Amino acid sequence: MAHKGTFETHVADYEKWYDDYPEVYQSEILAIQEQLLELPQNIRGIEVGLGTGRFAEPLGIKEGVEPSVEMAKIARKRGIEIMEGTAERLPYSALQFDFVLFVTVCHLENLKLAIREAHRVLKSNGAVIIGFLDKERQIAKAYMDRRHRSTFYKKAAFYSVPYVAKILKQWGFKDFQYNQTLFGNIIEIKEIQTPQPGFGKGSFVTVKAIKR
Repeated sequence: MAHKGTFETHVADYEKWYDDYPEVYQSEILAIQEQLLELPQNIRGIEVGLGTGRFAEPLGIKEGVEPSVEMAKIARKRGIEIMEGTAERLPYSALQFDFVLFVTVCHLENLKLAIREAHRVLKSNGAVIIGFLDKERQIAKAYMDRRHRSTFYKKAAFYSVPYVAKILKQWGFKDFQYNQTLFGNIIEIKEIQTPQPGFGKGSFVTVKAIKR
């Protein structure tokens, strides 16, 4: 995680966001869940940079990596096994997992290295799933416009869908599947949204790709 100190000292604010925007949060959960449901049953996966476990817990992910000590404490209370480490240097040997999940990759130090590491720890035909705010859509643009006043997005790096796809292809991933959600301004979303296929309209995009 690029800005570990911010997440160490603002855990309460981080948690509060999910309580303040429950429909946004649940819409993102549904989009990721849709990608996970298409995977085989009884498989082993991790979330990388899982924060306080807000995604891992409802998605049934039992283990993962989180560099923030304070966030990891909360995630452990939610029943998740935490390894200290970073996305760019995962503390696992090669060929361990059936899937690797990333959410909000805008906080990573180096997206290219993170995807390379995901490729390394995945089994053959394993899946990487990335959920992120599309740089070209409304919500990411709003965060960028007021980033100088933001605790969490001041130094965030947002990415477009073509850029994320390009990096995945460089590291040997194939068979991309996309879905999207968060249609509209974040403060106006008052109902849980059903994810739609593809990208280009929703602010939150998930992409699933398979290791060659």
